[in-house]
Amino acid sequence: MNRVKISEKSSLAEIRERFDSDVDRFSRLETGQTATIDAKLAMEVTCKVAASATPEISQILDIGCGAGNYSLQLMEETEGPISCHLSDLSQPMLDRARERVSALGRGPVQMFAGDFRTLDFPEGSYDVILAAAVLHHLRDSSDWENAFQKLYRLLRPGGGIWIVDLVHHSIPTVQNLMWERYGEYLESLGGPEYRQKVFAYIEKEDSPRPLLWQLDLLKKVGFQNVEVLHKNSCFAAFGGIRS
Repeated sequence: MNRVKISEKSSLAEIRERFDSDVDRFSRLETGQTATIDAKLAMEVTCKVAASATPEISQILDIGCGAGNYSLQLMEETEGPISCHLSDLSQPMLDRARERVSALGRGPVQMFAGDFRTLDFPEGSYDVILAAAVLHHLRDSSDWENAFQKLYRLLRPGGGIWIVDLVHHSIPTVQNLMWERYGEYLESLGGPEYRQKVFAYIEKEDSPRPLLWQLDLLKKVGFQNVEVLHKNSCFAAFGGIRS
């Protein structure tokens, strides 16, 4: 894994193009997230924790929102009006997410098209930030740190960042074991061809970091309280609360 150099990874335009053409599939968790182990469980646990850890939620930001599954799940765990800010590279994904979230009638829905690292969000204003299957597209260590710093600044005190993502492992033998286990999972879904397909686009598009490394980075940028919610093989759900 990660034999492709960072400089040779997919561009934002290439990533956007892949997701532009896959809106319908990602509008259903059962089809859009099949390559993620425990996708439904991770989403439900993450959104329940987000809702309980920050009881009064009036404004959320969903980065890499896709078709809006996580925002919809969080709405199920909360009551009252919520202003929802949706961010994604893909305009077709954003359009579908806005349509689905707006249909709930819980409050205003605003779209931010583009890379969340360069978009202008209101700082210190979000109660919850959701980041599902998006941060693995970050590249070198400074990129990761700058992104985490920005996410910290966007939260109000008491607000939480909750992440579900592909993760790497620092110990090579552990990484090899977990990667093989993941490959077996993919083969159980679609045979060797599906395994090869998923592994190919992960190697080309993604540059995940270890879970413990990301937890340390959350602490480094200011989160004093961090927590792991779930981990299975190469996927983890985790986050932190801004003091």
